[in-house]
Amino acid sequence: MPEEKNKKGLGRGLMSLFGDQPANLEKKTEPNNTYLSISISDLEPNKFQPRKHFDEKKIEELAQSIKKNGLIQPIAVRPGKNNAYEIIAGERRWLAAQKAGLHDVPVIVLKLNDTQSLELAIIENIQREDLNSIEEAKGYDRLMKEFKYDHVKLTDFMGKSRSHISNTLRLLTLPIEVIKLVDEGKLTAGQVRPLIGRFNAVQIAQSIIKENLSARSIENLVRREKEKEEDKSKSPKKTDVNILLAERLIEESTGLKTKINIKKNRSGKVAIEFKDADQFQMLSNLLTKNK
Repeated sequence: MPEEKNKKGLGRGLMSLFGDQPANLEKKTEPNNTYLSISISDLEPNKFQPRKHFDEKKIEELAQSIKKNGLIQPIAVRPGKNNAYEIIAGERRWLAAQKAGLHDVPVIVLKLNDTQSLELAIIENIQREDLNSIEEAKGYDRLMKEFKYDHVKLTDFMGKSRSHISNTLRLLTLPIEVIKLVDEGKLTAGQVRPLIGRFNAVQIAQSIIKENLSARSIENLVRREKEKEEDKSKSPKKTDVNILLAERLIEESTGLKTKINIKKNRSGKVAIEFKDADQFQMLSNLLTKNK
């Protein structure tokens, strides 16, 4: 399939790498992968894991399922240090298996470098249980900064639209306090997206939590604030009568349109417009008194 070709193996989804494997996996080798059943204590978390917060309730539910049915799908790992294996995909299953009291778990040993490990960790989370948008954005950001991805490559690899990638990455421009609230699950991406670029984003975020505002209510709130700011910027400024008089006198003297801008500290500038070389020369003569 064309889609499989574009994603060069990893983008085809984890099931194309794992398949539905039985829980009791003995050593079985393939050209690039090895299936094993190993001690749960020989596994360690993936340092590239994009997910930082796991839902304890869902982990417990998965643990109960594992107690009843076993761990059907193997955990993807790669060789680590000190004879351990680093988890690439399946950290939730590993945590749940510990809660379920398993001693051994099925794994598939993959030969992957750091780039592929991060790529597969992001795919595993997005395809199986969505990351929150901040975690997703951080994953994309790491691919860009650490592995030199651009938007085009991210779009091709992740199977997401370019606008989705861009909009997700823009969430990282929010204040750290707001990002933390999304990370902790107190706010959603839909709630904070209208706050991007707002000088009072933290204040609005706190109001959202306090008043339990919906995404629609937040959009209306931000829109009203923008309208107030625009109206304020468009309000006519009081002009000093003396400045208007000075502008008229200069225009009468030069025959050219004049604008005087005075700042609060009484500094300012005088702008005199000319349309051609003759007018410029005439103005130059007036200012230098070279008549």
